Amino acid sequence: MNNKLIARDMTSTLDGIFSYLPTITLTGPRQSGKTTLCRSLFTDLPYVNLEDMALLAEVKSDPKSFLERHDSGVIIDEAQNYPEILSYLQVAVDEDRFSGKTPRRYVVSGSNNFSLMEKISQSMAGRTAVLSLLPLSTDEILRYRPDVSTSELIINGGFPAVWTAGESGRRLLLSSYYATYIERDVRQMLNVTNMNAFQLFVRLCAGRIGQEFNKLAMSNEVGVSVNTISHWLSILNASYITYTLSPYYANIGKRLTKTPKLYFYDTGLAAYLLGINTIEQLDVNPLRGNLLENLVVNDFIKYGTNRGIEQQLYFYRDKSQREVDILRIVPGGIEAYEIKSSKTWTPTFFRNLDYLKKVLGERLIRSAVLYDGTQENPQCDNGYMNLRHLSQCLGD
Repeated sequence: MNNKLIARDMTSTLDGIFSYLPTITLTGPRQSGKTTLCRSLFTDLPYVNLEDMALLAEVKSDPKSFLERHDSGVIIDEAQNYPEILSYLQVAVDEDRFSGKTPRRYVVSGSNNFSLMEKISQSMAGRTAVLSLLPLSTDEILRYRPDVSTSELIINGGFPAVWTAGESGRRLLLSSYYATYIERDVRQMLNVTNMNAFQLFVRLCAGRIGQEFNKLAMSNEVGVSVNTISHWLSILNASYITYTLSPYYANIGKRLTKTPKLYFYDTGLAAYLLGINTIEQLDVNPLRGNLLENLVVNDFIKYGTNRGIEQQLYFYRDKSQREVDILRIVPGGIEAYEIKSSKTWTPTFFRNLDYLKKVLGERLIRSAVLYDGTQENPQCDNGYMNLRHLSQCLGD
């Protein structure tokens, strides 16, 4: 076991926020490292955890007194257990603002995006910076373990505890995560009565990574209504288990798909749900390419969330099945990226990108192939490179 603290890219973003706003709201999945990051960065602030039932009862009974006791501010963890605390924070923040006193600093973190965001929109608009800390990015892992293989990146995923526990602890940790968070917490939010159907739904979602998500087909396979499938998926999305990527079809005179693709925020959890427990199993699994694609799409998203920037990401697919994995909208145009799991480079990897250039014309300002091999032409436009070098294109 290695207990070394893994450096997070979001640190520099969080460090400067209190110069502009008195409150930080940090959401994200359980076990993504929110508590560790906040406590290591804001060492001068006291820490409270609302998972502690006795403390939660105390805060609920007299939230004003609780905040008054922390006259310089406080880190409030697992705030989704009492989102009403944000209403009292609003009053405290406004009192500091109008009295001219040095503002207290508050850090609010939680793992349920839905309940927190609903309360933030009601109470804390203009008073808090809202960021999402997702599991570790490839860059963060490589700084910690520079020798790691692509298959290790996929099967371990991004939860810090998995990386510090070592290979022997991976399956136990992911099993516990699934049992205590998805089967317990998420199911309670959904008020699921048919546990077998819900478990089947979650595992079928893992089997559809990188594929268009057909709600009708899923409802037929699980045996519940399309509305139930939509509701279950919306909660998985709000709970940072899954997300969808929309197709790009703006101002293109083509017959394009309008069905989103499904991804998991953590490839390690997805691999566990697929019954993939070893690298040997992963390397022969037909879904390895889908999982690698998921890993790369996650890195695009994490690059933005770690910097407080929302990435505008899409994919392209037409009725002739021409597909480009990622379209990224940036100032000045569109970037396009193909993701290939092959370790052998071939010029045919550019086929769909070349076609997309004809479709988008001057709107396409950059295109590149990310693949799993070592032969490279590391240009961010018309280049091909190992997926580990993605960040050099995202940051320039």
